[in-house]
Amino acid sequence: MDKRISAPDTEILHEAVELPLMSLRDAVMTPHAVIPFFVGREASIHAIEAALKNYGRKICLVSQKDAATEKPEMKDLHSMGVVCRVVQFVKIPDSSTTYKAILEGLYRVSWESADGEVLRQDPFPVVLVRTLEEPACDSVQAEAFVNLIHEYLEEYARANKKLSLEIVDSLKSVSEPGKLADMILPMMRDSRKLNKQMIHETLDPLKRITLIYRLMQEEVQISNLEQKIRADVKEQMDRNQREYYLSEQMKAITKELGREVDPSAEVDELEKRIQNKAKFLPSAALDRAMQEVRKLRIPGQGSENAISRNYIEWILNLPWNELKDIDIDLARARSVLDRDHFGLEKTKERILEFLAVQKLNGGIKGPILCLVGPPGVGKTSLARSIADATGREYVRLSLGGVHDEAEIRGHRRTYIGSMPGRIISSLRRAQSSNPLFCLDEIDKLSADFRGDPASALLEVLDPEQNATFCDNYLDLDYDLSKVFFITTANTLQGIPLPLQDRMEIIEIPSYLETEKKHIARDFLLPKQIREHGLDPKSLRVSDDALTEIIRGYTLEAGVRSLERELAHLCRKTAIDVVEHPKKKIAHVVTPRSLEKLLGVRRYRIGESEKKSRVGVVNGLAYTSVGGVMLQVETAIMPGKGNVMITGKVGDVMNESARAALSYVRSRTSVFGLRQDFYDKIDIHVHFPEAATPKDGPSAGVTITTALVSALTGIPVCYDVAMTGEVTLRGNVLPIGGLREKLLAASRAGMKRVLIPSENARDLKEIPQDILRNLDVCLMDHMDDVLKLALETAPDFAECENSDMLVKTLRSGTASSAA
Repeated sequence: MDKRISAPDTEILHEAVELPLMSLRDAVMTPHAVIPFFVGREASIHAIEAALKNYGRKICLVSQKDAATEKPEMKDLHSMGVVCRVVQFVKIPDSSTTYKAILEGLYRVSWESADGEVLRQDPFPVVLVRTLEEPACDSVQAEAFVNLIHEYLEEYARANKKLSLEIVDSLKSVSEPGKLADMILPMMRDSRKLNKQMIHETLDPLKRITLIYRLMQEEVQISNLEQKIRADVKEQMDRNQREYYLSEQMKAITKELGREVDPSAEVDELEKRIQNKAKFLPSAALDRAMQEVRKLRIPGQGSENAISRNYIEWILNLPWNELKDIDIDLARARSVLDRDHFGLEKTKERILEFLAVQKLNGGIKGPILCLVGPPGVGKTSLARSIADATGREYVRLSLGGVHDEAEIRGHRRTYIGSMPGRIISSLRRAQSSNPLFCLDEIDKLSADFRGDPASALLEVLDPEQNATFCDNYLDLDYDLSKVFFITTANTLQGIPLPLQDRMEIIEIPSYLETEKKHIARDFLLPKQIREHGLDPKSLRVSDDALTEIIRGYTLEAGVRSLERELAHLCRKTAIDVVEHPKKKIAHVVTPRSLEKLLGVRRYRIGESEKKSRVGVVNGLAYTSVGGVMLQVETAIMPGKGNVMITGKVGDVMNESARAALSYVRSRTSVFGLRQDFYDKIDIHVHFPEAATPKDGPSAGVTITTALVSALTGIPVCYDVAMTGEVTLRGNVLPIGGLREKLLAASRAGMKRVLIPSENARDLKEIPQDILRNLDVCLMDHMDDVLKLALETAPDFAECENSDMLVKTLRSGTASSAA
């Protein structure tokens, strides 16, 4: 195998010469260059000493491929070296192992080991070298490149601090391209070692000078960029030092003023809190918070800082994606609902249905329920029980009287004192994104020039929109789809139809009298005794007394007034216990003692006449306090055909009275009346208890019966009550609130109740306790009503001859009632 190592464009011109070898780390030696080296390796020191002693001060220098190799082999060295002359070799003072050598490059050589395949290391390597001569080049091109380099040297010297003015002047005196390239190459940056070795191994002078020029341009560009970076860094450091200096001055001033709070420390703390909560914040919220922090760092913001700081606090305190674990256990939910509420079985069943669906679908979207019912029936407490049964945080928002849209959506930050709306504020208190929201009294919302809150709730209560609810203050989308919304209302009339369409309506009926007694005996009375600090054995209320309290001292669909009356009894008992501490007798409340304890009976609601009267009819109404029996009185008097309707009635009831009169006028022949009977009389229809507002179409049957009775003089049965809407043709139409109306009839001691036939389906939901004492009759037409309501009403179907009917109708009475 040929052991000679050659290079490109290489021609061996001389015989091989033996020289000591010294390998270079992180350096490239070239001819014509004079470079100092620090020598520390033992083999290198011996090689230089041998060169001085035995080789005429000549030594071969070869660069290592890897600077980390301590004892390089042949494969670890480049193929081309340089024969150098040792100019100086001295030991460095205060060092026992390091020498300084100054070497001058003479000519390029190829080399091979003098020991065959192995490069001897001890005491130093010896190699055989052969001189490499450079090829000739075009003199014109060479001169052009040399001039170009000479012109560029001064600019390059500004970028390379190794080139002093003396070196630049000496380089300008060199006219040979190869020699000029060799002299510049060692002074170039060490970071370009691979490029320097490649240039060194290029024998063609023209190619070598071209590569040198290109490398010089790159270094100048890099140097310019480094200078720019250093200038920018220095400017930034100067700015930072200035800010730091001013910040320290502000701290000192703040401390002198007695203010211990450091504004910059507050901003740092805010930024740290934002980073800690970054995993919960949506990207938009995180970006907005960091943007506000950057604003806080700008000096001289004044009041803007307080606005930005408050805004960041709202973002940080909201539970963006923090969900509370929800465990829907139907058995526990049923137990909680039964524990907190007596009765309301249908309502409870519908709530359990919704919870079952939530459990099956994983609660992806929170349901939106609307509990509608009279005051005091437990709508709000039902919402609290649902929250307790499902493990959700309970949040109640009272919407009664809210008339500003900003109460729901918040104010924009441009306004002084702006805040988020109630929805976002409540979420901040709940500290979870899936609480139960009870929007109480949603039917009491009102609108004015500041907007319509009900319209703002359309976005909140729409499952398709509330995932991106945008509060005006935050100006960020917040996901409300996990919130369980429950709204409460007394009536549906006050809720806009678009809002009703977004909710599941659950109607809660008023309590029956038996249910009220059970609630009072088992829940309300023990609660009041406990809250008043009484011994449970110190007060007893009989069942008859409870019934009397419910009928005579309360007028409501729920049990709030009943609880207040029981609290009144407890206070009376507390006075006696405090004044007579040694008296251990239990206080028993009976119907007789109620007047002494609670005062005179307040209500006579539901009391009927004791005998049948002309023009007086027992009607049934469904009001905000539940079902009531409403008497209608009609009087006929001389006049000019005027019709008066009194008793604080609404437009619908007023129209029902006029429709009833038109029906009677259309059937004058049937009732035995003259065609112009109304020309010389005035008709007055009155609804007693005029302070109570009344409205609705279900009094049509009652008014018609009262008119017929008054005009014909036939009394109406005192133990009959009725309800239903009547048309101009006498048809009886269905009504609502049948359960409550039948309860009122039963409480008033009615024996018979006339209802529309189409309400027969509703009888299935009426408790048997009510139906047991009532004869419920179904009516299709007013003829059916008059047959059962009037004491002496004939069979209208047989009265085809009007004269016969007139004679029959007037057989029992001489004139119409006055």
